[in-house]
Amino acid sequence: MPYGTLYLIPVPLADAAAAASYTPYLVQMMNAIDEYIVENEKTARKFLKQAGIQRPQNELILHDYGKHVRNSGAMADYFAGLLAGKDVGVMSEAGCPGVADPGADIVAEAHRRGIAVVPLVGPSSILLALMASGFNGQSFVFHGYLPIDKNERTRKIKSMEQQAQREQQTQIFIETPFRNQQLLTEILRIGKPQTRLCVACNLTSADELIISRPIHQWKKENPDLQKKPAIFLLF
Repeated sequence: MPYGTLYLIPVPLADAAAAASYTPYLVQMMNAIDEYIVENEKTARKFLKQAGIQRPQNELILHDYGKHVRNSGAMADYFAGLLAGKDVGVMSEAGCPGVADPGADIVAEAHRRGIAVVPLVGPSSILLALMASGFNGQSFVFHGYLPIDKNERTRKIKSMEQQAQREQQTQIFIETPFRNQQLLTEILRIGKPQTRLCVACNLTSADELIISRPIHQWKKENPDLQKKPAIFLLF
């Protein structure tokens, strides 16, 4: 019996963004699948409802791949359906599975088992921020989260700034929302005046904010980012 296919299903980045996030084909695929590997079952069910799935939710099989279980190393349950020929979807907490997301481990295991992987079109905060920044879209690097230690974080910011200047390469990074304001303050403190900084905050939401300008202009006025999801870019 041939294996099923693992579909990577993007979900909205913000509340009330479903209409701008779900393509007709994506909704079609979600209606064809009844088994999912998810980071959070409650969130996943909300996304499925927003997408307008026709199948009753009590008929769905949702495998929990949250942080409290994914380090156990046990993968068999996630792949039983796929190995039996069923198509299965992977859903993240926000945006695209596998990109700055633990779903990458599921995808890697699928490849090891010879299971086909199909990524579906949807919102990625990293790419949306890069698109809107006006920075180099042909050479860029995503660093993920910066170090928590203040000295290490300072060294990392300086290193990224130097790399951006040396290679003309866009540097992309993120922080947990409750530390965003602290990170912005640090960038403005140590960054060179002509270094360009873009902050893309609350992407796809009604109060989306995208500002791209040199650091010396940021120092005249900077927004409140506290507890708001944001992407940072240096160039």
